[in-house]
Amino acid sequence: MTALDIQISVEAGDWPPEDELQSFCERVLEAAADFLAREENQPLPAQAAELSLVFTDDQSIRAINAEWRGQDKATNVLSFPAFPVTPGRMPGPMLGDIVVAHETLRREAAELEKPFDAHLTHLLVHGFLHLFGYDHIEDDEAERMEGLETRILARLGLSDPYGDQPPH
Repeated sequence: MTALDIQISVEAGDWPPEDELQSFCERVLEAAADFLAREENQPLPAQAAELSLVFTDDQSIRAINAEWRGQDKATNVLSFPAFPVTPGRMPGPMLGDIVVAHETLRREAAELEKPFDAHLTHLLVHGFLHLFGYDHIEDDEAERMEGLETRILARLGLSDPYGDQPPH
């Protein structure tokens, strides 16, 4: 299993206790990193790569989204790579930050009729891929990223989150 140094901060929202989140996130993100290293030949730093996870609420993520992306609305997850990175290239020792909003995650999970933990897993994997330079702006990029998400989630025992939807 690929080692990561994951720092967690619960800033707002009705999240599980930090020790539970830490354990959950380590399992999910180390599996994602291991998948990228083994299946995509993604190089990783020799020392455990660092990343920060911020668990917050819709109000906070809305402010972050407005400041950094110019979109004054809540969203489910935001990722901020520490350094510019291209998929398949060596990232820096600090991967970056992933911010997740509780209310949006819970609402989407209910709408999708998925367990909260399953949707959180998907959002963590999605955010993690952004830290490695994957994106979904162009259709071909979206197909590649969503394909990776689907394969990583399958390794974690979860179904395809996109089903028959076109890439977005």
